[in-house]
Amino acid sequence: MNLEDVMKALAHPARLEMLIWLKDPKEHFGVDPKNATEGISAGQFERCGLSQSTVSAHLSTLQRAGLLISKRDGQKILYRRNEELISEFRNALNNQL
Repeated sequence: MNLEDVMKALAHPARLEMLIWLKDPKEHFGVDPKNATEGISAGQFERCGLSQSTVSAHLSTLQRAGLLISKRDGQKILYRRNEELISEFRNALNNQL
């Protein structure tokens, strides 16, 4: 994990919010967590008022930083949080500060 890359990815409010939304798919997307184990499609993020291309760019940034894991499901790409890296990031911050 590159701590600086993760921090840069989280620096944009929309990306941070997207990561928070993925933590509770029922509340933020109306999707039962049992049905969201593989992830949430990019189209479901458009509810935040951003264009499809902007949503895709933000999701790509989060994925490159390692915060998201993606999986292709037919024509859709599903995104879910990388809890292992998020935990590693929290630990790294706690050790640095």
